[in-house]
Amino acid sequence: MPDNKPDYKDTVFLPKTDFPMKAGLPQKEPGILARWQDEKLYEELRETRAGREKFILHDGPPYANGDMHIGHALNHVLKDTVVRSQSLLGKDAPYVPGWDCHGLPIEWKVEELYRKKKRNKKDVPAKEFRRECREYAQKWVDVQREQLKRLGIQGRWDKPYLTMRPEAEGAIVAELHKFAETGQLYRGAKPVMWSPVEETALADAEVEYQDLTDSPQIDVAFEIVESGIPELVGAHAVIWTTTPWTIPVNQALAYGPEIEYVLLKASFFAPSIGASSGRGSMDFQLLIAKSLQAAFLERNAGSSVKAQVTELWEGKGSDLAGTIVRHPMHHLGGFYAKPRPMLAGDFVTTDSGTGIVHMAPDHGEDDFDLCKANGIDPVFAVMGDGRYRDDWLWLGGEDDRRRSVINKPFNAPDGPICSDLAEAGALLSASADYAHSYPHSWRSKAKVVYRCTPQWFIAIDETLEHITPKTQAEKGWEGEGGAIDPADETLCASPTLRERALSEIERVRFVPEKGRNRLRSMVEGRPDWLISRQRAWGVPLALFVHRATGELLVDPQVNHRIQTAIAADTVDAWEESRAAEFLGPDRNPDDYEMVTDILDVWFDSGSTHAFVLESDEWPELTSPADLYLEGSDQHRGWFQSSLLESCGTRGRAPYEAVLTHGFTMDSKGYKQSKSLGNTTDPNKVMEQYGADIIRLWALSVDYTEDHRIGDEILKGVGDQYRRLRNTFRYLLGALDGFIGDAGDTGEVPELEIYVLGLLSELDGKLKQAVHDFDFNTYTRLLVDFCNEDLSAFFFDIRKDTLYCDGPESTTRNAYRTVLDILFHALVRYVSPVLVFTAEEVWSTRYPDGGSVHLLEWPPVPEVPITGDRWAKLRNLRERVTEAIEPLRREKTIRSSNEADVTVPAADVPEGFSDEALAELFICASVTRSDGGEVMVTRSSEDKCGRCWRLLPSVAEDGALCSRCEGVVG
Repeated sequence: MPDNKPDYKDTVFLPKTDFPMKAGLPQKEPGILARWQDEKLYEELRETRAGREKFILHDGPPYANGDMHIGHALNHVLKDTVVRSQSLLGKDAPYVPGWDCHGLPIEWKVEELYRKKKRNKKDVPAKEFRRECREYAQKWVDVQREQLKRLGIQGRWDKPYLTMRPEAEGAIVAELHKFAETGQLYRGAKPVMWSPVEETALADAEVEYQDLTDSPQIDVAFEIVESGIPELVGAHAVIWTTTPWTIPVNQALAYGPEIEYVLLKASFFAPSIGASSGRGSMDFQLLIAKSLQAAFLERNAGSSVKAQVTELWEGKGSDLAGTIVRHPMHHLGGFYAKPRPMLAGDFVTTDSGTGIVHMAPDHGEDDFDLCKANGIDPVFAVMGDGRYRDDWLWLGGEDDRRRSVINKPFNAPDGPICSDLAEAGALLSASADYAHSYPHSWRSKAKVVYRCTPQWFIAIDETLEHITPKTQAEKGWEGEGGAIDPADETLCASPTLRERALSEIERVRFVPEKGRNRLRSMVEGRPDWLISRQRAWGVPLALFVHRATGELLVDPQVNHRIQTAIAADTVDAWEESRAAEFLGPDRNPDDYEMVTDILDVWFDSGSTHAFVLESDEWPELTSPADLYLEGSDQHRGWFQSSLLESCGTRGRAPYEAVLTHGFTMDSKGYKQSKSLGNTTDPNKVMEQYGADIIRLWALSVDYTEDHRIGDEILKGVGDQYRRLRNTFRYLLGALDGFIGDAGDTGEVPELEIYVLGLLSELDGKLKQAVHDFDFNTYTRLLVDFCNEDLSAFFFDIRKDTLYCDGPESTTRNAYRTVLDILFHALVRYVSPVLVFTAEEVWSTRYPDGGSVHLLEWPPVPEVPITGDRWAKLRNLRERVTEAIEPLRREKTIRSSNEADVTVPAADVPEGFSDEALAELFICASVTRSDGGEVMVTRSSEDKCGRCWRLLPSVAEDGALCSRCEGVVG
């Protein structure tokens, strides 16, 4: 039989939109990017926000070396979201990206290219080498720039700042000269972290520690030749060390004044010694710390000690004053024939070893300080490549010249040092099983050493006497009583650089707060700032030193000529042939040495506030910045170097707030590594999913901690994205043809008022999240609102009204009015997050409406939610939905519209009729009972052929209900 029931499909007002369900982001996003570029969107935004309150995020320069990695992506998405959200609030928030272009990694890459061509860097003129470094850096600047633009990062891409631009190089030199002119710069010979592989000094921020399990440890006997304690003469003071390579430069021993020491008599059978010396067994008298006696004997039992131990003397370290020992290699004469004093050292402990420490002032900070205080100078025996000098008496010029003293063969139990010590009868034990943490270069991953060389430092504990009350007042510094009076000479005392930096750390805002403690602890414990490096690709320490006196030339006019030349001609201007030009007619260039070291690249990046925020090249920027945002490792890097540089030259931090993020781990929580094959390439992710997915991932994780990424995680992010996209697709379809509103607010149904209240609450929470830079919360609030409050609640309830009410329906018009408000709010809220999708959504509805990114924060009606009526109702609605679901699974009913529901009367909030409840629960009918359970049965009413509701007004199945009859006519 043919079905003669009428088809009312064409009478239903279904949503209509061209906005596709399938995003196709990898294909669409490049076109949107091109449109932004063609329309000069960034420049238009600057014009639109001109004159508004500023918000300045200063970009920490990524290194111009290699493709963008996932850490770059997260970092720049966060920065872009900060800038866009501040712009959304109506502020003028420009963004000037930048790059760090000098430094060792680029030198290495260029040297690698040389090696492939069988060229030697030393045979290449310095200018040519720097030119190739510059070209290499520019290549990667261009590559990374396009990759970051592809992420949707909005900024001044046509003119980023580069530390290798001549204007920047000149400005960096000018910042160096400020330290020189104010007495904060000095040259000193002291031990610094040194990389023999890279042949340069390293700052603390360039060093990382790795756990080693196979380090050598040796016990060495130094014969006592003089002492105020007769029992000690002829005995041996025992030292323990994990760096055998420092024994050839030993100059003293150190003891702890308060430590208890004991002289032991032990019978030794030392096969290694005996085999080389022919002495077989022997008796030694050994001086060690009493508390370390047991550990010493246990350590030596497997090699040397087999026997009786007798205590001959016991006393405090202070009793050892005036004791003299001789070096085990004293028979070589020269340097080794000189007696070695035993000196009191407060740093000596009994945590390990023997309680006696051998001192090599060339290779340790404590060693250097103690020896210097006792008139013992370094000897500079180890060269920059890690070898002993060719003329060094013991092991000088030995073995393969590519090898460093820190590596085998020198620093090994079976190497030449230990062999010679054994031959001399001084090696008590030697093994390669010591486990400890050892410093390595974070670039080459090679071991570093402490090495004493002449270096340039910025003093951080010298009083800044150059800062007068007038300059303090000009800089906004405060004294103990508040603002400084320029005429008040009693406030002339200035704090040290360390004190000023610590004071600023307390003033600056940190997100998360724990960053404050981390930076404070680093500044509190740091040494003077080592700023010199012995390399070629960087900004020179453009200074002159008088050859006869060693004094640094401090002349502002000379400095100005240097700065001007470098700003015009790049760092190539700093060459010997121009010395007379720089010094001027009143000085003889033969009297002065040109410093050839280059600056630590952290000084470069620490100075960016000076040549970017304060530069006329970017007039849209101001100083200090409102925010610096980088990874948590930058507490020891850019945050700190910028703080010290600015405090030393301007008396304040260059930032008002610091935001740090953690590191991106793989899906299992492991550090990403190419060798492990667990890296995530953001460029490939964009090819597969699109940039908006990376952005949503970056803003969905708790980026203040270490976080994860992987295929399954990205699939979950994709699901979140689809829910957001579906929300906009529904809004666009439901608002098709919408041109009006519901009129007087008194005509707006209570459900719509409630949803406006939810929107008002959301608006306040999102503004707070922007203030807190809490985009994890910001994104979660948006996703939850769209999923739970709109799709699963508001849209679900009102779809019947939207589809089936007539065009004149007050409820339908009110609903669409609220949808319009929601659309304008949500498309703006989501615009800092899903930058491409928000543009697609906006242009779909307003093809001639300009860019969504020019809009400001939406004006949302302030509708308070009073009481908990709706919270109770939604809870009851969830219970009803749960009760209906079993009947759907059993196919007793096909949809909730076929259900008659009985609910506990006590659980129904006041003010809702049974008809209203049926509409809100999307069921056929609702009745109330005195029971406590929700009951569901299949309705016996007939189904409307148009709206599919089962209602008493439907005469027979397939006929129209009274409402639909009125609409269809």
